[in-house]
This record gives sequence, structure tokens and C-alpha cells, in this order.
Amino acid sequence: MTSKVYVALRVKASPERAFEAFTQEIGAWWRPNGLFQTTPRAPGRLAFEGGAGGRLVETLANGKVFEIGRVLAWEPPERLVFSWRQANFPPELTTEVEVRFEAVGSETRVSVEHRGFDKVPEGAARHGFSDGVLLMRLGDWWRVLLGSLGQVT
Repeated sequence: MTSKVYVALRVKASPERAFEAFTQEIGAWWRPNGLFQTTPRAPGRLAFEGGAGGRLVETLANGKVFEIGRVLAWEPPERLVFSWRQANFPPELTTEVEVRFEAVGSETRVSVEHRGFDKVPEGAARHGFSDGVLLMRLGDWWRVLLGSLGQVT
């Protein structure tokens, strides 16, 4: 069994627009979180290098680029899957994020499933939290992120 969170929120946009905002404008709506840092330094700006095999990267103010993950599935406007690596993860560890975009009337349900936290070892990578607490905090953060996405669509 995998340890995961699932969060969904409707945005006032078509699936095409929601997918575009999620992937092409992530730097505008992304909100860093101290528990789930992607770089060991102050947050930079996130961007996707589009298409399957592309990367999710964070570019710092000094120009240094950190690879957060790889695009595993790029299926506009319905689905996006990418690997995810936090700064405090062991070097070989990644989790996986799947994002779906489903039309619901004139809106789009954007759902995020972030899975694989059962592989995250005890200690610094979990901030000392039990699985349940860690996942609750992660779910809360994804709700904030999807709310922010809704502001740019």
C-alpha cells in the first residue's frame, strides 16, 4: 500500500486553460512551504519543461537550477504525472504527483494525487511527523496550491 494524499478543487476554466495554467504558469501560482522545500535554499521560481520526459525545475535568484522531478505523462488537457523530490529526501528517493483535469459544466475539477510517501524514511525527511500527520499537512498544502491555481485561471 502506498501512502498518498488526494485533493480536488473546481476552477472556473476549461480543462485546456486549467492544464495550461498548471503547467505554463506554475511560477505565478505556486506557494512555497517550509515543510516541503524543493531546494535547500530560499525558494526560487518553478517551471515545467513541457512534454513527456521534460523536467520540473526550480530556478533560484542566482540562476542555479534544481531538478525537482521528471514529467512521466503529459496528456493535455486531461492528465499530467511527474516525479517529485524534496530537498531533504535521500538522493535516490522520489514520490509521484498525478494531476487530472475533468470538465464539470463550465468549470474544471483539478485533482491531485501525491503518492509514494511510504518510501520516505523516518527522521528529517518526515520532520518527525507520523504518516497521518505528514499526509494531513501535505493535503492542506495542496489545497492551498489549488486555491492559488484557481486565482490565475
